[in-house]
Amino acid sequence: MTIAAATNHDDFDRRQRTRWWMMRVVIYGMLLLWAAVCIFPIFWTLTTSFKVAADVMRGNIVPWWEYTPKWLGWRSLGLSPDTIGNVSTVREEFLKRFFNSVIISVSASALAVILGSLAAYGLSRFSYRFGFMRNSDISFFFLSQLILPPVVLALPFLVLYKELALLDTHIGMIAVYTLMVLPIVIWIMKDQFAAVPVELEEAALVDGLSIWGAFVHIIVPLVLPGMVAAFILALVLCWNEYFFAALLTATDAKTLPVMIASQTGSQGINWWSMAALSAAGILPLVFIGVLLEKHIVKGMTAGAVK
Repeated sequence: MTIAAATNHDDFDRRQRTRWWMMRVVIYGMLLLWAAVCIFPIFWTLTTSFKVAADVMRGNIVPWWEYTPKWLGWRSLGLSPDTIGNVSTVREEFLKRFFNSVIISVSASALAVILGSLAAYGLSRFSYRFGFMRNSDISFFFLSQLILPPVVLALPFLVLYKELALLDTHIGMIAVYTLMVLPIVIWIMKDQFAAVPVELEEAALVDGLSIWGAFVHIIVPLVLPGMVAAFILALVLCWNEYFFAALLTATDAKTLPVMIASQTGSQGINWWSMAALSAAGILPLVFIGVLLEKHIVKGMTAGAVK
């Protein structure tokens, strides 16, 4: 190899390395920017819960630089260090709404995963025919329920729940939340079951298992990450739902989002109290997301690569 050829080869390698580093800088720069955009609402909520009115109105953001954190928002809920040991009606109200959200959201999400998994398994393994509708039409019918605006269902649900005495009840809210997230669960789980080879079930049937036995002992363990991902997604949607909670509840079954939205008055919005309530509502979901991150990622990507 001549000196000129070696020089050209070195220049080419240098350009390739430079291009590689530039691409990495651009990619990671975009990822960092997107992470900042996603994290900023949570950061703003947490910092606002430690602001006083003047700091909120001035738009101060960076704690200990632009303002000194105070416990005003948490004190209004009876959750600050100086009030946590005292009797607080607001704290009792918050805990009641919090546990209402836990009971309703977890129950509805679990019920939706059970029913949605059974429906998705049937659609992925068997052929159905209802008039002109086939499996693909039935799947689209379930998914199309998400197109309907919730406000269209306001009057029918009010009339129906009044007749069935389900207004302001946990059972009523669990039922409506289950119906709300069921299409998404079916959509997710159908891809999960489709990724499992049918031969596994056939082998299980040959070994003496029933269809239910093959489903419980063979299929469910394989799609369990997908079920966890569907459960977490359903839980987030149920936890944050406001419209039906405000429409169908009054006192007994009122959830946390309704209490958060009620932090308004004749003097305006109590941003510090709303931020403290929102932070208290966000933290459980953040904890669950971090705890089950591996299962969520595995479940959401399991059906993408066969």
